[in-house]
Amino acid sequence: MRKTGMATGVAMALALAAAAEAAPANAPPKVARDAKVWSAAEAARPAQLDLLKEVVNIDSGTGDVEGGRKVAAVLTARLKALGASIESVPAEIEGLPENTVATFTGTGKAKILLIGHIDTVFGPGTVARWPFSIEGDRVRGPGVGDEKGGVVEAVTALKILKDLGFTNYAKITLLIETSEERGSPGTRALIDRLVKAHDVELNLEPGDPPDSVTVWRKGSSTIDIDVKGRAAHAGVAPQDGRNAATELVHQLATVDQFPHSGDGLTVNLTIINAGSRYNIIPEDARAQINVRMREKGDIDKVQAAFEEAAKTTVVPDTKVTVSRETSFPPLPNNPSTDALAQRAAAIYAGLGLTLGFGGNGGASESALSHEAGTPALDGLGPVGGDFHSEKEWMDLKSVTPRTYLLTKLIMELGAKPPNKAQ
Repeated sequence: MRKTGMATGVAMALALAAAAEAAPANAPPKVARDAKVWSAAEAARPAQLDLLKEVVNIDSGTGDVEGGRKVAAVLTARLKALGASIESVPAEIEGLPENTVATFTGTGKAKILLIGHIDTVFGPGTVARWPFSIEGDRVRGPGVGDEKGGVVEAVTALKILKDLGFTNYAKITLLIETSEERGSPGTRALIDRLVKAHDVELNLEPGDPPDSVTVWRKGSSTIDIDVKGRAAHAGVAPQDGRNAATELVHQLATVDQFPHSGDGLTVNLTIINAGSRYNIIPEDARAQINVRMREKGDIDKVQAAFEEAAKTTVVPDTKVTVSRETSFPPLPNNPSTDALAQRAAAIYAGLGLTLGFGGNGGASESALSHEAGTPALDGLGPVGGDFHSEKEWMDLKSVTPRTYLLTKLIMELGAKPPNKAQ
């Protein structure tokens, strides 16, 4: 591993301040820098990056059972060494590795839940051509930001708390899940149980550039369009066929009724399949439309538009079926998340840094926590970008400040957890 950029100090952390987004004007007074925690975060940095390299260099795309288990084994060994009680929870659907629940028991009253995922969007063999690397101030590799960097940050923060003898909490639970990139189908019941059993949820998704936490997220759903036609020889008797692909193209005109980008509702074609051979009129065709929304009711409007279009076909004797798959609801702007973000900003201010507040179209488990009435704050992992592509990166300069922030936020919440919605 190259060591370029791995030395740290307060000066490095302060360099982030000039570029950081402004926090709201009513941000609370800063929390003075905790010299012991900062020193511990600095000292932990080399081992933190070594652990990150180890887990990034294991392929663990969603559904890669062997890869997911390998990553979990590495992390579980670290957590057991810190005194965690480990529960390996089978996935709730087939074809996924187990989820890991690590629990630490303290002497206080607050119950704090950390959630991160080790599945990525990258398939087997990705690491062989694109392994972990450090290029200046950027760390690269499959899932380095989304979100192995955040999970490793959590393990590092828990080690710092252990080394400092901090126990002012009733329970800290770290959920390491394995299917978030598909909408967490393997953990829904587990997440529901855990968020209801805790006072607050902190999510380890990456922070957005230049240096923000996430106070809102869009929800995510998929509209499936299936067309049934009739097969026929494309050369001898094409007139006997009913081209499902042609009808699907007609149906897809509905996509353009909606925005494709922006902070509000977006509707985008992401997958299209049709035909089995070049010389057969396609009997079947299918498309998947990804819908991201700020308001839960927007998905109903989108589905209704596709269902209305399905009533009219241009290819006779074809049948169009519209269905829906829901991944995550939106995480709306809300007072409890804003209050947590203010507390985080006050801690960051103690380093001379400004923490931005923002949101994006990437869905996460924090929306499920919010719906259950448990306050949630997202985007607490290291800053990164270009996710879901082989340009993905993590900002090396953010590693130590973000580790400090997570550690201190746990300590602050341990002493004074937020009030849960009744």
